[in-house]
Amino acid sequence: MFESVARESSMVPTLYREVLLLIEERLRDMPHPWVITGSLGMVLQGLPLEIHDIDIQTDGEGAYEIEARLSEYVTRPVEYTRSERVRSHLGACMIGTVKVEIMGAIQKRLPDGTWESPVDVRPHRCWISLNGRKIPVLSLEYEYHAYRTLGRLERTALIREWLEKHPPTCR
Repeated sequence: MFESVARESSMVPTLYREVLLLIEERLRDMPHPWVITGSLGMVLQGLPLEIHDIDIQTDGEGAYEIEARLSEYVTRPVEYTRSERVRSHLGACMIGTVKVEIMGAIQKRLPDGTWESPVDVRPHRCWISLNGRKIPVLSLEYEYHAYRTLGRLERTALIREWLEKHPPTCR
């Protein structure tokens, strides 16, 4: 597991910061591992990106637990879904005007057509300090490989360029 990072992220807009702190409070004692991923997770690690939503990644049971803990905000109940490239337990919430995606036991299709094992976020998680609270995020190194597997080459290049110029803040 990565070490905690004692760094405050000032790049997070107030609206997302408030919703993220509410999520952290609701999930703090959850027995299932969870992380913030996608653009917000990357912004928390310093990448200058535009944030459109909050993505939470966990295991299969964790997705349903998050749904229960955020029940008053659920707009799409968690259910197992499958697309051409990804399958997971997927659901959504709306907290104020912020969309929150819940993703559990994500599997990506590999180039040979097989599916990778469901992602265990624990070995790839690191911690960012936000308003004195520890927020788990997926490391940029993991995000790089995940986006590469999905064929999202523009995002892959952006992460690679960032990591070449900036030492990772999460280890």
